[in-house]
Amino acid sequence: MGQKTANKPELRDILSVLPRLLSNLPSPVKEFERVQTRDPFKVLVATILSARTKDEVTSAAVKRLFSEIKGPKDLEKLSTEEIERLIYPVGFYRNKARFLAALPKALKAFDYKVPDNLQDLLKIPGVGRKTANLVLSRAFGKSAICVDTHVHRIMNMWGFVKTSTPEETEMALEKILPKGWWSRINPVLVAFGQTICKPVVPQCGLCPLRTWCPRGKSL
Repeated sequence: MGQKTANKPELRDILSVLPRLLSNLPSPVKEFERVQTRDPFKVLVATILSARTKDEVTSAAVKRLFSEIKGPKDLEKLSTEEIERLIYPVGFYRNKARFLAALPKALKAFDYKVPDNLQDLLKIPGVGRKTANLVLSRAFGKSAICVDTHVHRIMNMWGFVKTSTPEETEMALEKILPKGWWSRINPVLVAFGQTICKPVVPQCGLCPLRTWCPRGKSL
């Protein structure tokens, strides 16, 4: 599996161990997941808003927006400017407001319901593979690997993949990880990346994987 090093555990073992380590550590992604719920429309909207935005900022924006709307038909009644006001200061909020303003029309083709397959999700404005896979995984319970910056960074650092883009990482992980584990990797590694394996100031002293991790061994 991937690039082997001495005493390096299997990826499945890591994904089994880390949740216990992270259970008592507060991380922004946990609040984000709570705000998202598992409602397909809310998951879709929240994930569109989350791109290049801290989870705590996204969570606050989702709360404001859904204090005004319940579903696609309510969103259809808001102007782009009203959406901008509700979601600010998420990153690229003007672009995202345009995506959300176009969302009801896109969903009308599906009877105002969020589609439950990758091909149709990718037809929606503002939806890329990361967003589509998170919707499939979280809202519909389907096996899908959502690769964000944390997943891409940590998987390459650990040597399980050697890739240049998140999409390449997704494809590589599909080859080395059993399908039943696909949906576990994003929530675990995002929380891990936010609390312990931070990109700038990692907390390697708290990490049980530091004895073999290339980054932990070098500090």
